[in-house]
Amino acid sequence: MFGIRYIKFDSMNHVILYKKGKIRKKGRGLAFYYYAPSSSIVAIPMGSKDIPFIFNNSTADYQSISIQGQITYKIEDPGKLAEFLDFTVTQQGDYKTEDPQKLDQRLINEAQTATSSFIQKLALKDALRKAKEIETQISEGLKTSNAVRILGIVPISVNVVAVKPSPEMAKALETTTREALQQEADQAIYTRRNFAVEQEKKIKESELDTEIAVEEKKKQIAEKKAESEVLAEENKRKIREMKMEADIAVEKQKKDLITMQSENMRKEADAKGYAINTTLTPYKGIDWKILMMLQREGNDPKSNIAVAFRELAEKAQNINNLNITPDLLQSLTQQAYPQK
Repeated sequence: MFGIRYIKFDSMNHVILYKKGKIRKKGRGLAFYYYAPSSSIVAIPMGSKDIPFIFNNSTADYQSISIQGQITYKIEDPGKLAEFLDFTVTQQGDYKTEDPQKLDQRLINEAQTATSSFIQKLALKDALRKAKEIETQISEGLKTSNAVRILGIVPISVNVVAVKPSPEMAKALETTTREALQQEADQAIYTRRNFAVEQEKKIKESELDTEIAVEEKKKQIAEKKAESEVLAEENKRKIREMKMEADIAVEKQKKDLITMQSENMRKEADAKGYAINTTLTPYKGIDWKILMMLQREGNDPKSNIAVAFRELAEKAQNINNLNITPDLLQSLTQQAYPQK
């Protein structure tokens, strides 16, 4: 009543009470009574604040790109800010002017200014890949900006979430990229097929090399076998020659033995002939009958009968009849053919 009001602020607001143009109270989280007709209250938020932004810039090849992101800041010196922008609140705690929103736009303008010179040096394709560098440029630009400094504001962080070309250029880039990717895919297919052909060629060459090596080994084996067979035949020939030489030596020894045996037999026969001749020489000219009589068996009756039969046989033409009794024949044959 009578224009006296009560107002209360939380701890995140820095409050300045002006009365008749002079500061009467200031601080965070104040609660007080005031006389409304002669008082004005400024409430400045002290917490950090996030400002989403999106603005356009032109690249070195005169293409438009949009940069989208977020700036996080806090008010460090509310007294300075209150000197440049109107944060006066009503009895209900609402801002009387749109200056608090102007603060956000000023920061966005400073961010755009900080990136303009950087973006203008880049081609479109390069700019689309420089999100991190753009973040750095905005952050450094806000920290060094005189306008931000005199407002008593401290930037905390900058995040760039998208760098996009115009829709027409995006479509053209998509087409170009699609074609490039298709060419890369075709090149990859060609490379893969070429690699497969090269590998197959290497495999074939390896197989041919293997076959050549196998044939070479077979040739070497055949040559070794031939050499072994020749050597074996040579050994067989030498063995046969050795056997023949041995047989010749044996036959020669046999020949020498036979010659020696013949010589010995001839000498023995000559010796026997000489002995017989020497023995029989005294009996030359003696009748055989006398010789038979001189034998040790000369007195044997059978011998005498045999001699008698011989004489009879010599004179058979003069004999008409000759009787020989069986007893006589039996007595002559008993000794020659004894009974069993």
